[in-house]
Amino acid sequence: MLTKINHIGIAVNSLDTSIPFYRDQLGMTFEGTEVVEEQKVKVAFFLVGESRIELLEATADDSPVAKFLTKNGEGIHHMAYEVDDIIATLQRLKADGVRLIDEAPRKGAHNSLIAFLHPKVTGGVLTEICQCGH
Repeated sequence: MLTKINHIGIAVNSLDTSIPFYRDQLGMTFEGTEVVEEQKVKVAFFLVGESRIELLEATADDSPVAKFLTKNGEGIHHMAYEVDDIIATLQRLKADGVRLIDEAPRKGAHNSLIAFLHPKVTGGVLTEICQCGH
């Protein structure tokens, strides 16, 4: 089912302030930024090994990331796991009684399909599953 950790999403107040630390001090490979309109977020991507770090900056006050920042401040927002078939994975999880935030996939960054599991079933960690290159 899960093939690897795709990325860790970290909510930040400002990409302009945060990017230099990850790129220059930590030496991560900076892959650029992308705005994901549906999620109301601008994302900066860093490659580390087989996985990525995604810095998330809200583009609207009513975005999930803006709400997270207001409640928690900057920090880890979610863990994302890659799957080969997101639709089959969601169907299986739903059949197993897993509480889903998204019962159908939606568009994510890097032309991926994403869906979130409710943190009440994942030990308090917002968990994303994603299918890449779709």
